[in-house]
Amino acid sequence: MFKSILVPLDLADTDLAKPAIATAATLSQTWSGTVRLLNVLPMTPVMLAEYVPADFDLQQRLTSEGKRLPSSHANPASMPRAISSVVRQGGIYHEILEEAAAIKADLIVMTSHRPAMRTYFLGSNAGHVVRYAKCSVLVVRH
Repeated sequence: MFKSILVPLDLADTDLAKPAIATAATLSQTWSGTVRLLNVLPMTPVMLAEYVPADFDLQQRLTSEGKRLPSSHANPASMPRAISSVVRQGGIYHEILEEAAAIKADLIVMTSHRPAMRTYFLGSNAGHVVRYAKCSVLVVRH
């Protein structure tokens, strides 16, 4: 049923990613599917551009691509056979939706912080993904 699973994660908060990775691993094994890990780097705001090196965005991307989740995040025996990762740069929910379309994802598994009053008014990245994704979305609470 779920042959292609996308898992967006924030490398700055790997503890939050653990439940989504574990859930995606289980589902991918159940359905003999693949898992794609996605890290989205925000673009440097224009008003800050003069204060950072010209190649700051490139440096951030290379650093992110070099990061790996520590082995303690998942049992290697429980990880899916087909797992890949990608780093994109741009708006978080936009890039998640773009990557889901690019890999023809059947499911997006993502974590979300507990809702707060501000997210009811502004919306969250998870909320945008749930509303606009063309595939199923599973939001795993931490």
